[in-house]
Amino acid sequence: QLQLVESGGGLVQPGGSLRLSCAASGSTLDAYAVAWFRQAPGKELEGVSCISSSGGSTKYDDSLKGRFTISRDNAKNTVYLQMNSLKLEDTAVHYCALSTRRSVCAPNLTWADQSIYGRWGQGTQVTVSS
Repeated sequence: QLQLVESGGGLVQPGGSLRLSCAASGSTLDAYAVAWFRQAPGKELEGVSCISSSGGSTKYDDSLKGRFTISRDNAKNTVYLQMNSLKLEDTAVHYCALSTRRSVCAPNLTWADQSIYGRWGQGTQVTVSS
């Protein structure tokens, strides 16, 4: 069965950058839209970004667009999240999730609805601190 494993999290200073990876095993990612979510301490899970199966279209939370970039390399069975200009409020556990029903990110705000994603990784901690 397909499994997702996030990596690349860590401790960075404000203004720094990290690139998160979401690697799949057991099956391929190339037929599925994949999203990144995050959960900050005391906060609800929120959608960060989504990418279509081909990588041809993407979605972003409006507050993050311009700082974060989602990409994928289906040959490596991996989805990435490049995070630049990190802020204190970006501190969160970051998860990748796979849509078992869609190859393209859902329209409007539906892409950020966690209920449409059927497979999740364990998460990787991103801590932004001065």
